[in-house]
Amino acid sequence: MRVSFFVMILTLAIIAGACSDADSGGLEDGTLTVYSGRSEELVAPLIEQFEEETGVNVGVRYAGSSELAAAILEEGTNSPADVFFAQDPASLGTIALAGLFTELSDDVVGMVPERFSDSGSRWVGTSGRARVAVYDESIVDPAELPDDENGFANPEWRGRVAIAPTNGSFLSFVSAKILLEGEEATLAWLEGMAANQAPTYPKNSAIVAAVDEGQVETGLVNHYYRYRRAAEEGSTVAVNFFFPSSTAASLVMPAGAGILGSAENPEAAKAFIEFLLTREAQEYFAAETFEYPLVPEVEPFAGLPSIESITTPDIDLSLLATVLDRATDLVSQAGLL
Repeated sequence: MRVSFFVMILTLAIIAGACSDADSGGLEDGTLTVYSGRSEELVAPLIEQFEEETGVNVGVRYAGSSELAAAILEEGTNSPADVFFAQDPASLGTIALAGLFTELSDDVVGMVPERFSDSGSRWVGTSGRARVAVYDESIVDPAELPDDENGFANPEWRGRVAIAPTNGSFLSFVSAKILLEGEEATLAWLEGMAANQAPTYPKNSAIVAAVDEGQVETGLVNHYYRYRRAAEEGSTVAVNFFFPSSTAASLVMPAGAGILGSAENPEAAKAFIEFLLTREAQEYFAAETFEYPLVPEVEPFAGLPSIESITTPDIDLSLLATVLDRATDLVSQAGLL
């Protein structure tokens, strides 16, 4: 599938103390440069822990994943980044398909299930976010919820299902739907949601808050927003529904990382990615960000179903980048932007 990187950049913009040498695991002291699409609030503690354990100083550029992907494309082989640590597979796929990542070793990629990494071993997933329907259990009987997202376009759900059409995770979901069902079916669903007057919000957290406050009955979000709101508010009436069918609505989108082919510190870059897949880092993602750990032996946050039980669709996640521009076009064409 041919990719127009110029169009992709425009679309992505929318979405838009050290240890001693003996303790450094053989790594030379120096500076590792990480472009992080993961927020400083979420991952800075992990990066600090890596510095303490290895003696490697880490310089981090924090920004949106799409913004950083566009920057790396513009910088090309002159990018100062050693590692791209991104929030979503579409941003990672942009760099992978541009040929700017180096291939990761089998021992690194093999630490997580194959479906959560690039098919060419150019990036590896580090934690996962499942698409779900969040709903008010005092109003909605879960037995009435549809098996997939297509049911929400039916008349009985008119005005009852919130979406975030400008949000990156929603556009990734639409991209997955294009890959699985084609543009015609995807547009038909989007037009059905528009005809059903689906309430729109700017982001997932706003949808969960709206469900919690009785403004809307249900909405399409990522699973962890319900847990974050519960942690902040002390409780929540919103409940997650995991779709039983293997469609775009049950997509698990990994955050992940890859090493730039132009990296000046490739060994430190590999050590950083390996650190993100250690038990302590995976347990951090589970307990602190409420994401799914991707290393199989690490348990998810209490109350979450196992990641193995989620019927994720079988697609190469890097290919989300190839249709992201069309996803935005179709959402606009359906009148949802």
